[in-house]
Amino acid sequence: MAKEELLSLDGLIEEILPDGRFAVRLENDHRIIAYTAGKMRRFRIRSVVGDRVIVEMTPYDLEKGRIIYRERTPGGPPGAPRRRR
Repeated sequence: MAKEELLSLDGLIEEILPDGRFAVRLENDHRIIAYTAGKMRRFRIRSVVGDRVIVEMTPYDLEKGRIIYRERTPGGPPGAPRRRR
């Protein structure tokens, strides 16, 4: 059995939920629950309310998704300075 293609949709973070989940409003006004992808967690990419994101979803469950990309905000710094431990 072949693996189904994933859907990639643009969205906007509306609310931060417990356990690292987010309420995301998609372009088509559909609201889903999404979590951050592993690479975003690994590199500590933070998402806040109002961020534009790209969400990856499976065609089998259209209520849940995974945030795979957070668009950079214009006028913001290229990156925050790292803390020394």
